Amino acid sequence: MLKTYRYTMLKKITLLLSLSSTIVFAQIEKAPNRAEGESANRTIIRGVTLINSTGAPPMGPVDIVIEKNKIAQIKQVGYPGVPIDPKSRPKLNEGDKELDCTGMYLMPGFIDMHGHIGGKSQGTPAEYVFKLWLAHGITTIRDPSAGNGLDWTLDQKRRSEKNEITAPRIKAYTAFGMGSDKPITTPEEARQWVRDNAAKGADGIKFFGAEPAVFRAALEENKKIGLRSACHHAQLEVARMNVLATAKAGLTSMEHWYGLPEALFDDRTLQNYPADYNYNNEQNRFEEAGKLWKQAAEPGSEKWNQVMDELIKIDFTLDPTFNIYEANRELMLARRAEWHDEYTLPSVWRFYGPSRISHGSYWLNWGTEQEVAWKENYRIWMRFVNEYKNKGGRVTTGSDSGFIYQLYGFAYIRELELLREAGFHPLEVIRAATIKGAEALGMADQIGSVEVGKLADFVITEENPLANLKTLYGTGAIKVNDKNEVTRVGGVKYTVKDGVVYDAKKLLADVRKIVADAKAKENFEITQPGMPQKGAAKMQGAGKN
Repeated sequence: MLKTYRYTMLKKITLLLSLSSTIVFAQIEKAPNRAEGESANRTIIRGVTLINSTGAPPMGPVDIVIEKNKIAQIKQVGYPGVPIDPKSRPKLNEGDKELDCTGMYLMPGFIDMHGHIGGKSQGTPAEYVFKLWLAHGITTIRDPSAGNGLDWTLDQKRRSEKNEITAPRIKAYTAFGMGSDKPITTPEEARQWVRDNAAKGADGIKFFGAEPAVFRAALEENKKIGLRSACHHAQLEVARMNVLATAKAGLTSMEHWYGLPEALFDDRTLQNYPADYNYNNEQNRFEEAGKLWKQAAEPGSEKWNQVMDELIKIDFTLDPTFNIYEANRELMLARRAEWHDEYTLPSVWRFYGPSRISHGSYWLNWGTEQEVAWKENYRIWMRFVNEYKNKGGRVTTGSDSGFIYQLYGFAYIRELELLREAGFHPLEVIRAATIKGAEALGMADQIGSVEVGKLADFVITEENPLANLKTLYGTGAIKVNDKNEVTRVGGVKYTVKDGVVYDAKKLLADVRKIVADAKAKENFEITQPGMPQKGAAKMQGAGKN
């Protein structure tokens, strides 16, 4: 009887992890045929200051030659403040395209390691999401869970590879168990699913947890095949396999921070759950999560360093996604971000609003006490991530946008700012956003740095991002000029993906129109939760994710 009961419960938990905890969306509208961007057989970008990801300081002026979609030449053409001798520059031939970027800054294309494309619950057509990403310099994304279905995601991936749609490069990581008609309860079932997943064309797997024997089998098989993996260590299974256990079993990267404090426990084995805790009550879940780092080993302690050193030895990747939880420590800051006014769709705004049902909308009674606890949570979490980087560990940049008041593209730039807050030098921030992501994806020979032979993926800006990362936001940064006039500066000028040059400001204008049209159709105005309603905006909650 006990054996039967345990088997039944195991099936229920596996089903919950593989279906309910996984972000599964109804499919959204695919991106239309590309109508933006310019390319040529040979393109020369003139006069930039190069901010690379190799650890080198900025250098310029530089001319960069692109042949089709690859970097063919990087040439220093002069010195700051001195006129450039035209004879020293790569020659423009008939039929070539020239992009004058004199005085601008060029970086490798950004990589978003946690880029959900959105779903029916958010009401986000792919065009909307893709253009927000590209407008903020994001040229590659990893879709963790392939929430619109693997076939849907692979179709958009193939079309992006051919530049048939306006979209970043896509890497599809299927949620473990997706597509199975029954819970996966044995190691052999896990191995077979992993083999099938690879045969379908997936780039990797996103886990939330599983029974240990099943989890280890899946990780081992995936590593054997040569694919990579990510994991959000859900509380339902983290007590049985924390980050250290999964990393040893073959996991290549962790998302967020769940499972890391649990690996650092030295005076307990379980999170201090209150008696009335219920995982399905998200205010419970996230409020108590804000107290978790205080339950871990002291920073700098033997246990702290032991876990860190073991993960670094395994060559494990941390993808912290600081931004997605920022509303927990400063709800009004995230909710009133200025870009919501023109760039957030009505459907997305409703999805963000307080709800007992929608995922990430747990603002049922969120106040000062919760925010203070989360500020302390961040302090310890950021210290671990910064020390991990300092010791040689890999830290990448992911946004997890579409939830908790974080918007595609804008949230990625916020993540850069939060890495800076954690202690990263601005050049280390750029490295986390570029080459470290490329390494984690197994693509460092193709993207992540500006080097001859690599794909032509660039972010080009008029302002120096090292001096102020805020200038990367699509809404720019505030600056008072010499005439005491308040101006806006910045925003990405050009995004180059796979040799195609996009006008980032034009992409943003397209998104503003998508949002304006949706608002006009609904007679919608953004209304803050609990405030008197405007127009037809009658709902602040949304359907179940």
